[in-house]
Amino acid sequence: MSAYFVANYTVTNEDGYRRYLDVVGESLRAHGAKVLVADYASEAAEGSPAPVTVVLRFDSKEAAREWYNSSGYQAVVHHRLDNTEGFAVFCDEYRRS
Repeated sequence: MSAYFVANYTVTNEDGYRRYLDVVGESLRAHGAKVLVADYASEAAEGSPAPVTVVLRFDSKEAAREWYNSSGYQAVVHHRLDNTEGFAVFCDEYRRS
């Protein structure tokens, strides 16, 4: 069953965040991630979400966690965390009961 990494955040330092964008692709490709959403002007339907929304698809939640915890991603994630404010979650694909 597919799983997703969903992040929603505000960029607080454009220059620092740009470095993340320059280097994150290699780790995504190495772990078979597919970028489904990368929107820098998300529109709120409810609540107070941040303007940046990213949705990545992986083969499983385990695969998503393996990517996140990989040495390749851990070497670059600080470029996002240090230059944004927001949240990220792992989610399983909807499976009808």
